[in-house]
Amino acid sequence: MKSFKNCAALAISLLLGISATAQKTDAKSASLLQSLKNTIGGYEKLSEKKDVQFNYVYDNFEKGKDVSVERYIFDQEQSYGAYSTHQIHVLPKQEGEAIQALVNNAPSVSLNGKTITDQQAVGTAAFLRRVNIFWFTMMYKLHDPGTIYKHLGTEDHEGITYDKVSLTYDNGITKKTNDEYILYFNPETHLVDLFFFNIVDFGVEKPILKMTLEYQNIDGVYIATTRKSYAPNKKGEYEIGGVYSSSQIKFNNGFTIDDLK
Repeated sequence: MKSFKNCAALAISLLLGISATAQKTDAKSASLLQSLKNTIGGYEKLSEKKDVQFNYVYDNFEKGKDVSVERYIFDQEQSYGAYSTHQIHVLPKQEGEAIQALVNNAPSVSLNGKTITDQQAVGTAAFLRRVNIFWFTMMYKLHDPGTIYKHLGTEDHEGITYDKVSLTYDNGITKKTNDEYILYFNPETHLVDLFFFNIVDFGVEKPILKMTLEYQNIDGVYIATTRKSYAPNKKGEYEIGGVYSSSQIKFNNGFTIDDLK
């Protein structure tokens, strides 16, 4: 359960970066962010697709996996997931089809068509619905107001010389301790291939956790369809902890609020 809470904390801290204040950045970071936006488009381009449906596999290997059909409406970030397999985060000790929704900020969860009112299950639905849509849209949110960027130079990683950019948030806006992310910009593709991050709330003070991203261009939109998470072992060697993959992605399905309830 801790890994889920970690991801939730990561996503929520990023989401809280939205504010009426301006983004803070240096010239180099601004240039890298603009090149990324030129390549993939901004959130406006993604939101033009109206909605999306895809199959999502959250695989933590020996710990189990969650398999869902995800549906999002980009306007106001409505979120739905129907789980055929739920061994990790979603009612892991129960069998059958589990459905989560977050519609108009109201979370709900059901199992085999029966509404679940357990507060822990409902709370998990609220977090996970926000987390999943965040991961899907993350690269389209890097221009959100309230973000603070600083160029950290370059670093060679697996044969590529990346520009490194620190991403933090204004604590005066978020009203909490925020995590730090080190984004690695690919000089050829202008995409973020990987990033390191910390989770202060869970005792990870330095950005030593790692996430790698693999993209596909689907209907003119770049989506990180495969993410892999890593953490250092006691020797400082990175070990993979999970693979999170999205497939059969389809935009513009014509979903309404009722389709996500």
